Amino acid sequence: MVQDNKISNNLVYQLVNTEIKEGDDVTARIEEKKDDEIDSGPKFGKRHVQVIFLFTLLLIGYCIRVNLSLTIVAMTDPNANENKDIPTFDWKNRNVILSAFFWGYVTPQILAGWLMTRYGPKWFLVGSMAIGAILGYAIPLLATYYGSTAVIICRVIQGASQGFFVPGISCFTSRWIPIAERGRLGTFMYAASPMGSVVSMMLSGAISASSYGWPMVFHFFSTLGIVWCVLYLFCGSNSPSENKSITEVEKNYILRTSVDVNKKPLPTPWRHILTSIHFYALIYTYTCNVLGLWLLLTQIPTYMSKIMKFDIKSNGTLTASIYLSQWLLSIILGSVSDYVINRKILSLTLTRKLVSGVGTFGPAISLVFLAQCTEENTVKGVILLFLAVGTGGAQICSILINSVDLSPNHAGVLQGIVNAFSHVFAIFAPLIAEFLVSDEYNPAQWQIVFYFGSCVYLSGGIIFSVFGSGKVQPWNDLYNSNVAA
Repeated sequence: MVQDNKISNNLVYQLVNTEIKEGDDVTARIEEKKDDEIDSGPKFGKRHVQVIFLFTLLLIGYCIRVNLSLTIVAMTDPNANENKDIPTFDWKNRNVILSAFFWGYVTPQILAGWLMTRYGPKWFLVGSMAIGAILGYAIPLLATYYGSTAVIICRVIQGASQGFFVPGISCFTSRWIPIAERGRLGTFMYAASPMGSVVSMMLSGAISASSYGWPMVFHFFSTLGIVWCVLYLFCGSNSPSENKSITEVEKNYILRTSVDVNKKPLPTPWRHILTSIHFYALIYTYTCNVLGLWLLLTQIPTYMSKIMKFDIKSNGTLTASIYLSQWLLSIILGSVSDYVINRKILSLTLTRKLVSGVGTFGPAISLVFLAQCTEENTVKGVILLFLAVGTGGAQICSILINSVDLSPNHAGVLQGIVNAFSHVFAIFAPLIAEFLVSDEYNPAQWQIVFYFGSCVYLSGGIIFSVFGSGKVQPWNDLYNSNVAA
């Protein structure tokens, strides 16, 4: 990360007046061209406030997304809570319920990216969060009076509402975050995903075991979502130009150094995007990461309950701790990535590939050893789960921000395509587990799940290592619209 708060006047002029070419390493250019220096504004400026809002958006959104993975254990276990007034259900379609979120999640992604690139992300994000939160309040009533089918429908709509989140964050990144700060601040925002898993698992387990029971889980996180909407309505902005309280110094710094900011909506170069081998490598590896992640995320609570024999409260605490390791590693690797890139120790492309390798080969190896564990090896199994999930956090500071590397100007559209395609396969994660594990108390069947997950991660790592890139593509077309097909 660029450590000082200055950037050269000469650099500003050259970046604003020079078209980005294929293969440009913009961060390296920033380091090469320092002459006279200009202030970048407050050390904690409006861009940092906006980043915190986007972090909390994703954190609360993830809490709403994943709380059912643990809560469904309490919803279907009559012995999970001493308060017998809390309803429980004899549902045989639990994995269908868990996959329902993704049925809706994949549908708006590409359209969402295009809309927010064109009109700005603020109001779309507020509306998305509000819809998801309101539906969260409804789930306990729907489950009690209308059964699992009503919950499935509710989760589909919740998924569709959150389909705007990730494309919105990519669009926000291209408007608000200067290039030299993108690794650290971008990683910080996306690190809200594992942190959301930590918060959701820990609180869901504790609340489900309390006298309030599992319904309070949905009420609690929905309330947080509504509070976020109210605050962001007053404090959020689509871009520095629209923010009324930002200093001129900080606004000029962002607008001049975020070279991907383009005030005029450009035509989307669909033909070039859809024939880019680097973009397909990103899609494939992202898909492998999402499938592997959700295979673990939806099944770890059940595995720890049925095989490792943890009660609901301990289950939530341990599962949360596992995802805390993912969050910590992503933050560390995000800072290390910025350091080696800006010091020109490694190129952006090589850094992205190495970090992505940690996030793919690490889980692949850990899951192979986890498959060898039996119920007598509880400690070893927990350690391996820590490694499998923790090393996966490296993807947050590699492939999750790679769409901005490839095309800052069309990052929202790219991320929409990537997120839509990858989460089609996330739908199948719990269904695959249900197919492979007919007896949840049989460790041998869980072995197959872990071997499958290992192969998924391994193939993703190989593809990105060979075909991935961190270079700006020629169709980014930052300063003219002659390329669009």
